[in-house]
Amino acid sequence: MFESLADNMVARARAAVSRAGKASLVVSGGTTPGDLFDILARKSAPWDRVSVTLSDERWVEPVSERSNEHLVRSRLLVAKAADARLVPFKTAALHAREAEAVVDEAVKAMPRPFDVTLLGMGTDGHTASLIPGSEGLDRALDVADPSYVRAINPPKLTEMGERMTLTLPALLDSRSIVILIRGEAKRAAYEEALGGDDVPARPVRAVLHQSAVPVEVFWSP
Repeated sequence: MFESLADNMVARARAAVSRAGKASLVVSGGTTPGDLFDILARKSAPWDRVSVTLSDERWVEPVSERSNEHLVRSRLLVAKAADARLVPFKTAALHAREAEAVVDEAVKAMPRPFDVTLLGMGTDGHTASLIPGSEGLDRALDVADPSYVRAINPPKLTEMGERMTLTLPALLDSRSIVILIRGEAKRAAYEEALGGDDVPARPVRAVLHQSAVPVEVFWSP
């Protein structure tokens, strides 16, 4: 699965560079994409023409093992992919909400539409950091909101911590969206999300139930 997806992403990046001289990728964090990043990093591609950013980020220092930036720098932007340019989310601001304007400007300066947007999905139906019950979720899902990033504060009981996420308009500013999931629990959550229409309860539905951007789902046990 990872080899197939890596080849898919590299082919799209190559096509973008051939077409426009540059390419852009959005990648997710968490535990699932690490093995994919290891494979991608070894693929030959015009990496010096590729800009990479995150679907979301925990508001922790980039040296933290919980940081998505740390994951991307240590497992994707190495080997042959070391020449790609990362557009990170984390700044010196104490809170994510204080950095929205700066990060928004940096993300919007990337080549767009994003050539590939790689997303994950939680068993609660969240994708990126569009997390059910979060403070800031409504703004992040608002297709009329011009911002491409928004601060997110998940419910305290989740212990997920303050975050920055790409908004729904940003995710849909993509040529292709890929959702990468593993395990039976996430397959069940995916099938549940397909069957309902309450987006705030399962925010991944905002991606799955739209028709503007093609979505592919890569799954393995």
